[in-house]
Amino acid sequence: MTETTDKKALIVLGCPEVPVQNALAVYTAYQLKSSGYSFLIAGNPAVMKLLMTSDPERHYIGAMTSLEKAVEDISSGNDNVDLCIAFAHSDAGISYAATMKYLLPSARFITIVFGREAESISHLIEYEGEQIVEVAVHNPMQLRKKMSEVLGWVVSKS
Repeated sequence: MTETTDKKALIVLGCPEVPVQNALAVYTAYQLKSSGYSFLIAGNPAVMKLLMTSDPERHYIGAMTSLEKAVEDISSGNDNVDLCIAFAHSDAGISYAATMKYLLPSARFITIVFGREAESISHLIEYEGEQIVEVAVHNPMQLRKKMSEVLGWVVSKS
């Protein structure tokens, strides 16, 4: 595991309705931690409860906050990040991602669009940034592969 540096990231999670999000959120946290990032996960109460259930000793997930508190902290200048990874499977997810992009104009910004309607939802994105789009609902493997390629993460064969 790499030592933590000054690199900061924000993981933005939407409604946990689509099962792959939880697995990929934990995977993203693991990879960021391994890459030396300190990071914050922002989401609604339901997604936070799922993450805490998935990683009760917080080996991977670390610090968490509500979406509203993250917006408040970034808006007031109390938080800035180098990388923002926003998960979205609905128009509401794209709205939160757009808000974060607006608040974090200098951050590397990656929107991960997934779910049954991934292609059509991705067309709602009207801001600059990298996009990873995959029709993924239950099986995270293809999306994990795409994320790892874009972010330069080494992926095990499992």
